[in-house]
Amino acid sequence: MDDLFVHTLRDIYYAEKQILKNLPKMIDKADSPLLRQGFETHLRETEGHVDRLESVFELYGVEAKGVTCPAIDGILKEADEIAGDIDDKQVLDAALVAAAQAVEHYEMTRYGTLIAWAKKLGRGDCAEILQQTLDEEKATDAKLTELAEGRGINLAAAE
Repeated sequence: MDDLFVHTLRDIYYAEKQILKNLPKMIDKADSPLLRQGFETHLRETEGHVDRLESVFELYGVEAKGVTCPAIDGILKEADEIAGDIDDKQVLDAALVAAAQAVEHYEMTRYGTLIAWAKKLGRGDCAEILQQTLDEEKATDAKLTELAEGRGINLAAAE
């Protein structure tokens, strides 16, 4: 379980670093000012997620390094390909929201798993730090849903 915890920690560390690289592209492609602002906020939050993960690595006594995560690479590649195929800015915004939510859902599964394992391993200190990030990921997902449904991004794309 210990090795699996460390491997998964390194997986999400890699994922967060890839997200940091990709969010600026999403910010540039977004047409909606609210969506752009949301991505900018999440970029700053993601920097904090990386910092928190580095704290967990330190607490756990292992080197902070990533391992390639084919899942996040695939999600980000698909998002980039879809965004590259869309000319209509309103449809593009809807696609960006969907892509961002796919990323959030991946992160939420990883953080939830890590929290459960940290608790089983007697590492409530690590679980507490990871929970802060999970809470932010859930809040970001809710904000994206609000933008898509409540703020009309999906409706505008459908017109």
